[in-house]
Amino acid sequence: MRIEHLAMYVEELELARDFFIKYFGASSNEGYHNRQTGFRSYFLSFDDGPRLELMNKPTVAVNRQKQEATGYIHIAFSVGSVERVDELTGRLKADGYEVVSGPRTTGDGYYESCVVGIEGNLVEITV
Repeated sequence: MRIEHLAMYVEELELARDFFIKYFGASSNEGYHNRQTGFRSYFLSFDDGPRLELMNKPTVAVNRQKQEATGYIHIAFSVGSVERVDELTGRLKADGYEVVSGPRTTGDGYYESCVVGIEGNLVEITV
């Protein structure tokens, strides 16, 4: 058994799609639009692992929860090396994204950083 995809609602669908394409090498489908409900989505694929579905619907409430709350809290991308963690973290920081931790080696041995990505969602970058 494996995770096929994860999904997240976003306010700015194209901006979110472009974020994952630019920084994490995602490729996107052409998108889906249900004109009756206003629901729109893109499926993003990566080199390996599950896909990410980005969704938008005008009637979905905006959630302004704290970053540390119960439920799903971040998405993590393995970039393959310490150097790539450092480079991507630096690139995101230079582009104005907040780095909330790292790059560092954690107590459990991971080399990682954590960035506040698109729409306040946490993105972990690890080897």
